[in-house]
Amino acid sequence: MTGALLLGACDAAGVPSGCVNGVYGGAKTGALLAHHTGIDGYAFTGSLDVGMELLQTVAAGRHARPVIAEMGGKNPTYITASADLDVAVQGVLRSAFGLQGQKCSAGSKVYAHAAVHDAFLERLCAATEAVTVGDPRERGVFMGPLIDEAAWRRYRTACEDVDASGRLLSGGRRLSAGELAYGHYVRPAVAAGLPADHRLNRKELFLPFVSVQPFNDLQAAIDDGNAVDYGLTAGCYAQEQDEIDLFLNQAHAGALYVNRASGATTGAWPGIQTFCGWKGSGMTGKGGLGPYYVTQFAREQSHTVWRR
Repeated sequence: MTGALLLGACDAAGVPSGCVNGVYGGAKTGALLAHHTGIDGYAFTGSLDVGMELLQTVAAGRHARPVIAEMGGKNPTYITASADLDVAVQGVLRSAFGLQGQKCSAGSKVYAHAAVHDAFLERLCAATEAVTVGDPRERGVFMGPLIDEAAWRRYRTACEDVDASGRLLSGGRRLSAGELAYGHYVRPAVAAGLPADHRLNRKELFLPFVSVQPFNDLQAAIDDGNAVDYGLTAGCYAQEQDEIDLFLNQAHAGALYVNRASGATTGAWPGIQTFCGWKGSGMTGKGGLGPYYVTQFAREQSHTVWRR
């Protein structure tokens, strides 16, 4: 729907017919576009697996064509003993459950210092229980439905995995009363006690799901947060400058946020914050909204002319 509205805006602005085209479809349509020799380059937004498949497909062609991909993220947040917990809870909640966690920058992993871990979890769970789920067009509703049945199955499996390996402190339920029966509505989930190397702590979920684990050493926590395939965003809540400096110098991600109440790992401001993915989150190291992004779509050419 967003793409259709954008095309409508182009038409209304007088963009000539054929300059911008919308092509809708599923995996078959995407594969046809990936193999089409008449396309000069690709800007892709989606999963790591599909993005890498697109890159390999294009690279196997007769000559190189640019593939600019913005892919997934795990987006850890670090909460130190000096953090303002009220600000941290608000930021984590908005990042983890805004848009139902169905965004590449969703904060799905939190490291909380052992000194504040229990207090943070208690406040986060209380705030999570207060989240209003329903029709997102209604004022006061914070969280809408999951996108489809497949997303619901991923959510259900994730919650079952927590029950087997950790503790599910909030969420885990599907909502079906009244109008909620006409969509895939769930309660946002908070998990604790999962092993550090559990898949739920390593893989992107694209769900309203956050896993929290304690730490004693911030450097070790950051090292563990870096030990994933992704490097899109990361957040930190701390008042001590040495902790902030450690985070900013050591976190492997393209967009870093410190003490941000409006979103621990989400919400880059156009024109101010470059949105750039490292590792499996982006292919070029050049971020959207930044000064180097658009030039990737251009090809350099030199002109040398001798005049008599």
